[in-house]
Amino acid sequence: MSESLQTSKDGAVLTLTLNKPDRLNALDAALGKEVYDALKKADNDPSVRVVVLTGAGRGFSAGADLARDREAEAELDAGDLLTHANNTVTLISTMSKPVISAVNGVAAGVGVSYALAADICIAKESASFLLAFSRIGLMPDGGATLWAAASIGRARAMDMALTAEQIPAPKAAEWGLISRVVPDDDFEKAVAELAAKLGNGPTKAYAKTKAAINASSIDLLEQALEREVVGQTELLKSKDNAEGVAAFREKRQANFTGE
Repeated sequence: MSESLQTSKDGAVLTLTLNKPDRLNALDAALGKEVYDALKKADNDPSVRVVVLTGAGRGFSAGADLARDREAEAELDAGDLLTHANNTVTLISTMSKPVISAVNGVAAGVGVSYALAADICIAKESASFLLAFSRIGLMPDGGATLWAAASIGRARAMDMALTAEQIPAPKAAEWGLISRVVPDDDFEKAVAELAAKLGNGPTKAYAKTKAAINASSIDLLEQALEREVVGQTELLKSKDNAEGVAAFREKRQANFTGE
């Protein structure tokens, strides 16, 4: 693994830590592939019985890394990241062992997809969730159109996606978007205790339970990802996306024209 993704193993618990704290652990294609490869390796490792995905510093993940210089490279990277993100959330939902997302700070954009794809999402009280895509003229991806709607219903998912408003962790838990919220000071202990419990549990029973619940609630994931890829590919070429990204970099209000 590179410095951007740290791994540590304690008994049966493997922890993957996104480690770009200066960028709030924003994802580019390279880091997206690393996360997928690490999860795939863990899925095939019988000594790993539970995986924890978390972030370093103040954020879980701010989503796609928009701090890129060359437009052509940025567009290519965005497409590659979408591919890796889709592969990753699919793997998280289908792998035979539990995955915990430990949301230590802001989760935005595709970072929300990574958090919600996990079997149990536990967050700090100070953490927040933000489907920020519309701020740069894009649509939610990484399965977020399904994860959010399956968790909190159409009305709240639509509101969250269209307004791009930040949802504090306590409200996210109240809505059912995430599993658990704990005081910041208790976060690391709570994550460790949850991971240890699952790591010592009946792995085969967990796998069957996970598969059954996901079949009942997110059986349309493949179709959702396909719709998002088609829509996002078109939107990435739009004038509104170019304006949204420029406004983000220049720290100003975007002037969208609907083109």
